Amino acid sequence: MSLVAKALWYIENNYARPDLSLDDVASACEASRFHLTRAFGVTTGRTLMRYLRARRITQAALALAGGAPDILAVALDAGYGSHEAFTRAFREQFGLTPEALRARGHCDGLELVPALRLDHGGDLPLAAPRLIDRRAFTIAGLSARYTHETAAGIPALWQRLASHPPPPCRVGPYEYGACVDTADGAFDYTCGIEIDGMVPTGLVPLHIPAQRYAVFFHPGHIAAIRMAWRAIYDRWLPASNLRAAGGADFERYDGRFDVRTGEGGVEIWISVVPR
Repeated sequence: MSLVAKALWYIENNYARPDLSLDDVASACEASRFHLTRAFGVTTGRTLMRYLRARRITQAALALAGGAPDILAVALDAGYGSHEAFTRAFREQFGLTPEALRARGHCDGLELVPALRLDHGGDLPLAAPRLIDRRAFTIAGLSARYTHETAAGIPALWQRLASHPPPPCRVGPYEYGACVDTADGAFDYTCGIEIDGMVPTGLVPLHIPAQRYAVFFHPGHIAAIRMAWRAIYDRWLPASNLRAAGGADFERYDGRFDVRTGEGGVEIWISVVPR
């Protein structure tokens, strides 16, 4: 069973616990918070805690539609400390109050979140990675914060970067797309180039320390890059003698990649340490 499949199974069997946390799920899956957060996001397109909250409020909606008499008890079971907080979250999710749904008696038309089931039949095969010790370096580029639900906006960031002329302090022919996870399950994504010198006007720096990396080559179309990340974090890392270091991971694009067609392949660099 893959890491994310284990996490989903654990959540489905424990989401009624009001104190269930990311640390609990990570511990049950024998993974770090960082590894589980990254694996869950790239595999499902959701953050783990948002998925947990969505499953709880979905079950609450089903209970209310079935005529549950005590709305506060339903709210407490869903992890909310008050009727007011539950009503606010419920209205944001479904567009009506818990009382209105109970009176209506059905969930037709509501955006319920069913339990996720993973089908790994479409996972990409992975060639063995190279292990590379990379010196510290600096990327200059554009940066924005995303969640796994809003990551579709990343190509627009690259388009904005294309309007900036290459600076004279550029080092090497590569372009980078680097991810740094944040504490709330989102991630900061920086697209840019390596520099040695002053950061060009209009760009921001990302300093990446010296680190060992597992380097994979994704030979397919760029549209399938998420499947490659999924295979690495959900299947390869748990089976290896390495673990995610929690630093910046990045894609590195070289002359083989054709920005017009999305073909040519891309390298994926995962920061790792011994398990």
